[in-house]
Amino acid sequence: MARPRALIVDDEPDICELIGITLRRMDIDSRAVGTVADARDALGETDFDLCLTDMRLPDGDGLALIDWMQEHAAGVPVAMITAHGNVETAVRALKLGAFDFVSKPVDLGALRKLVSSVMKLRDEESPISAPRADNGDTTMLGRSDAMQRVRDLVSKVARSQAPVHICGESGTGKELVASMIHRSGPRAAQPFVPVNCGAIPAELMESEFFGHRKGSFTGATDSKLGLFRSAEGGTLFLDEVADLPMHMQVKLLRAIQEKAVRPVGESQEIEVDVRILSATHQNLQQMVRDGKFREDLFYRINVIELPVPPLRERGDDKLLLAEHFLEQHARDAPGGQLRLSAGARDRIRSYSFPGNVRELENVLERAATLCSDGVIEESDLSLRAGPTSAHESSDNLEERLGDVQRDAIIAALEQTRYNKTAAAKLLGLSFRQLRYRIKKLGIDA
Repeated sequence: MARPRALIVDDEPDICELIGITLRRMDIDSRAVGTVADARDALGETDFDLCLTDMRLPDGDGLALIDWMQEHAAGVPVAMITAHGNVETAVRALKLGAFDFVSKPVDLGALRKLVSSVMKLRDEESPISAPRADNGDTTMLGRSDAMQRVRDLVSKVARSQAPVHICGESGTGKELVASMIHRSGPRAAQPFVPVNCGAIPAELMESEFFGHRKGSFTGATDSKLGLFRSAEGGTLFLDEVADLPMHMQVKLLRAIQEKAVRPVGESQEIEVDVRILSATHQNLQQMVRDGKFREDLFYRINVIELPVPPLRERGDDKLLLAEHFLEQHARDAPGGQLRLSAGARDRIRSYSFPGNVRELENVLERAATLCSDGVIEESDLSLRAGPTSAHESSDNLEERLGDVQRDAIIAALEQTRYNKTAAAKLLGLSFRQLRYRIKKLGIDA
């Protein structure tokens, strides 16, 4: 394979020489130009594996070059060289399609990490083009146009280092989408660390995120790395990021901007190299307008927005997912086979599944236990229908309320990974109230 080539766009000879030397030590050839016009000419004449461009150039700026490259040199990853602390420019570059950014004065360690990430992607093809995934990720199953758009977006954002905010209703599988982004990018061999922001007690958040030194507070019997440093080189996924209290939003914003954290009890900051993915089922823009979420943090984590469609908008993907779940449960069924009757298939097609993929999975798990001879009938699905009369409404009210409570408690338990204290807080219940309802509703927890 030919040695990779990089294009350096900067009108300062010393910067070009420093970057060129660093690249040569990484066995990468480079060419330096000093203007936007020369950069366009070079990109038209030669195939490059990477472009590094300064912001301020004699005949324009690097942002305009990045924008031009998205149409004329889309296959070349481009990174912006920005003035130190100029976060706004870095975010604009990422939004325009930049792979990543480095700050002046150029930190050679950070530059080498960035270049290494690009080289890992060299000549790779996205593994997400097939209509279904073979790794068991149920979110990526589907032939609908809605899911094809998700796969296309995942393929694009996986090759970038830009923060991605994944939005969608509860139960759509946002964490699985985040995991797919991680596994499809250059950080795949490094940790993927998911954290439910709503499940961490407020008084422990700083220690959980940034770590602490032994003895720094009562109960700190050992030093702790924290989530950021545990994700070093990989991806930190902030699920339900809207649940972060304001004081933690400030600290999180600084950690993301400075790419450094200060553990509790330490006087020095520690550099971290992590990609930030986030998700929530809430409307973050409305929370910003209501003053419940910081606007500067919103724009920092929402560089690229990736919506995950609800199950009701995915057509016959519902049946494809149903068959997948039945395959998983079949090994525990008599005869090792499970199938849906024609009536059950029609009911699944017509039902809206307000709880999305999670609800479908739970419904089929219950149905697999209730069915006879491995055939799931419509009645086994126990899907709620609207009442046909006031009398029926009254008779079924208690049952339907129980179903609503059960679904809410199960969702909260799953969201908090069955941490009952955190689930109770999420539901606005005391621990004793939650324990009573779990017992009353027969929830296996």
